[in-house]
Amino acid sequence: MKFTVDRESLLKPLQQVIGVVERRQTLPVLGNLLIIASNDGLQITATDLEVEIQATAKIGVDEAGEITLPARKLIDICKALPEGASIQVTIKDQKAQIRSGKSRFTLSTLPAADFPVVDQVQGESNFSIEQGKLKELIDRTQFSMAQQDVRYYLNGLMLEIGKGLLRAVATDGHRLALCDMNVDLASDHTRQVIVPRKGIQELQRLLEDSKEPVNVEIGTNHVRVRTPEVSFTSKLVDGRFPDYDRVVPKGGDKIIVADRDLFRQALSRTSILSNEKYRGIRLNLEKNNVKIQAHNPEQEEADEEFEVDYDGLPLEIGFNVTYLLEVLGSVRSENVEITLSDSNSSCLIRQPGTQQYRYVVMPMRL
Repeated sequence: MKFTVDRESLLKPLQQVIGVVERRQTLPVLGNLLIIASNDGLQITATDLEVEIQATAKIGVDEAGEITLPARKLIDICKALPEGASIQVTIKDQKAQIRSGKSRFTLSTLPAADFPVVDQVQGESNFSIEQGKLKELIDRTQFSMAQQDVRYYLNGLMLEIGKGLLRAVATDGHRLALCDMNVDLASDHTRQVIVPRKGIQELQRLLEDSKEPVNVEIGTNHVRVRTPEVSFTSKLVDGRFPDYDRVVPKGGDKIIVADRDLFRQALSRTSILSNEKYRGIRLNLEKNNVKIQAHNPEQEEADEEFEVDYDGLPLEIGFNVTYLLEVLGSVRSENVEITLSDSNSSCLIRQPGTQQYRYVVMPMRL
């Protein structure tokens, strides 16, 4: 196997796949990248047995072949070479010779046959969606995923596919994020799948904010997302997602409309003196006014007051300030609408005039 490539053409696909490679592996070959050189160019694959990413580079190949190379060392060599450098890779006697200018590197290899490859996804649901829309769907919901929760089905993002609609829902049991996108899908059958946390984070990193369509295949055990350059495949979490619809509050009578940016800044300032462990803040609502308060075990306090559009009865309620800040960071509109019932019930946050994005945050006892 032999090919010559400029630094940038090799570095881009390496950066696209490297996030999957764990620093500590159960199998030595998982620390390597599978590299296949053919007349079509270069195909580079990384996997951790749960997520697989395949990236391609359109280059001329002198001698076709396949091998696995140490992932971190290969990308570090590419990064260390000067911009515009030409890199020649030759595989000989199970060693990889890398040459660039006056630099020479010899890397150990492992056989391509040892590299685990994900089975073909038997596509049960298949649709196209703009890359930017899929990225937005993930951006607006992924922060609510649980992290290492014993309820393993919460450690991921649930995708629900129905007629003409793709919905993403994430929850950690204390808050919930929901986002809808229209897709061209004719099936009347509604289906739910859970994509694991690491898969979602890698997919979020790979997707670009463009109108270019991506193809999504959802099989029995895997989901695959293809762009012209990259193929992303992830195992699905084998579990049942909770009935999220029961969690979304309905019929709250106290509605606040606030300037999103002002509200976020006020919360950020107040949170400085909140309890570092519990992150609790108190909201005191009165007619067209909200007061935000925080205190900590060192007897330090913060108060912030600003005007809002509110015409309901006075109310005092506590929240984890991190949850509120993450929701406000996800909402893109100028104003934000918060619907409350009482101090013991969850609040519903959304962009005024749309049901496309909905966020639920449970209150805290302070």
